[in-house]
Amino acid sequence: MGLKFRPVDASFYELFSESAGHMVTGAGLLAEMLAEGADRDAVASRMRDAEHAADETTHRIIKQVNSTFVTPFDREDIYALASGLDDIMDMMDEAVDMILLYEPSVLPKELSDQVEVIQRCAEVTVASMPRLKSMADLSEFWIEINRLENQGDKIFRRLLASLFSGAYQPMDVLKLKDIVTSLEGAIDAFERVANTVEQIAVKES
Repeated sequence: MGLKFRPVDASFYELFSESAGHMVTGAGLLAEMLAEGADRDAVASRMRDAEHAADETTHRIIKQVNSTFVTPFDREDIYALASGLDDIMDMMDEAVDMILLYEPSVLPKELSDQVEVIQRCAEVTVASMPRLKSMADLSEFWIEINRLENQGDKIFRRLLASLFSGAYQPMDVLKLKDIVTSLEGAIDAFERVANTVEQIAVKES
């Protein structure tokens, strides 16, 4: 049986952990944005800073790939994972920006349910990144993210049904639909990251 040789380059794993850590920060800011009495301008400003920090980490990963002769796993998978993590942060930043700019007159409490799913996805994702080094116990990660994504889908469908029930003003329906769709997009982006990790684990097994 052939053995795969992979050089030990801890910097990639550290950078992926750093990138996932930005997701935890972003999810926390999302929760703050929905809190009653929140200073939305201040929260949105902090989210922009967090998104910029996430971009910087992504750029460092890409630079590391381009300057490393032998990478821990396939270059295209590193690009896909880095890009996928960055997409999550972009979706969270978009949701916060929409809440700030649209100024909806009401925020359904179910939005908090979506954000709770996002927070849990972020926690699970950041916990999984160090395990890329050994490729051990990663199936728990993508199974849990898949479960959370299914839960997010149910919340999303209930929110849409509520928005179109006649309980909201037409302009608020338009605003809130964009916001809940962005939050759903963040949850879907977590699943894409989990799928990428699964593909990497299969290749490296």
